[in-house]
Amino acid sequence: MNNHPIFQEHPWLVVTFGVVILFMLLLDLGIFNKKSHEVSNKEAVTWSAVWIMLAMAFSGLVYYYAGASKFFEFQSAYWIEKALSVDNLFVFILVFKFFDVANQNKHKVLFWGIIGALVLRAIFIFSGTFLIKLTYLNKIMELLGMQGFKYDVNIILTLFGIFLVYAGIKSWSAGDDDEEEDFNDSRGARLIRKFFSVSDYYDGDKFFTYENGKKLATPLLVVVAVIEFTDLLFAVDSIPAIFAISNDPFILYTSNIFAILGLRALFFLLDNFIHLFNKLPYGLAVILSFIGVKMIISPFYHIESVVSLIIIGVVLVISVLLSIMFPDKDDAEKV
Repeated sequence: MNNHPIFQEHPWLVVTFGVVILFMLLLDLGIFNKKSHEVSNKEAVTWSAVWIMLAMAFSGLVYYYAGASKFFEFQSAYWIEKALSVDNLFVFILVFKFFDVANQNKHKVLFWGIIGALVLRAIFIFSGTFLIKLTYLNKIMELLGMQGFKYDVNIILTLFGIFLVYAGIKSWSAGDDDEEEDFNDSRGARLIRKFFSVSDYYDGDKFFTYENGKKLATPLLVVVAVIEFTDLLFAVDSIPAIFAISNDPFILYTSNIFAILGLRALFFLLDNFIHLFNKLPYGLAVILSFIGVKMIISPFYHIESVVSLIIIGVVLVISVLLSIMFPDKDDAEKV
């Protein structure tokens, strides 16, 4: 079995990925969303379908050139990130509501938030895979001149696993705590106010404005910073989770990026049909705990990526079905 990262054997796949992502971002920013506008359900569905089809097409290339194992790694990492990111979107909805962001400006905020995520995820994933390779217990013992164990435990992966089980349990019992949060006091908001004077008023979709001849940041820039820091915090959950799937940084990064680039469209669907997902946080808590357990037991028992993919899919479907069958009272009144 070949364990070399894909980009070492098929460097043109890196080029293909880069060209596709750059082209789609330029197309999105320069043509379809050059002017701020309110995203309709039809547009959101279309863009969601486009990003999913692109991800599936790229995974097809992975299957053709790298085999079924890498294909299932990509698919599992993609859907894990997609699922866990939904929890992130719930918070985004609260942030936009808190700052009273106009519907036509939400897309711009999400676009720049995701641009920041492209960079942060690269740092997390590539540095994480590097550190994981250095922290296998048997390798450390070998360097110390000691005899290794029967089972090769990885220190970081085990700690990640314990953390994910804890995060899953905590997420299950968290309830609606985020709804009470003062996002004006979040780190992102404080950071902007530390470096800029902030206006009390929006100026369309501008990040900066002039009042009495003085240049000020608008509240929209504060919202972008809050979104960036929120994504950073959620990455602490989602990035360790995908390390349970693969040790190939290219598989992890490409699947991750395809997943988060489709989040903007998914956000607008979630915002309009949130009553269909009220039980989803519980499903995500189960997924986090499952992935954590998988990481902890991986030295002793390996759960195949295809099995993980099936379990994640079943949990998500059950969560949505339960949301439809047993809506919250407030949501039921709105329907």
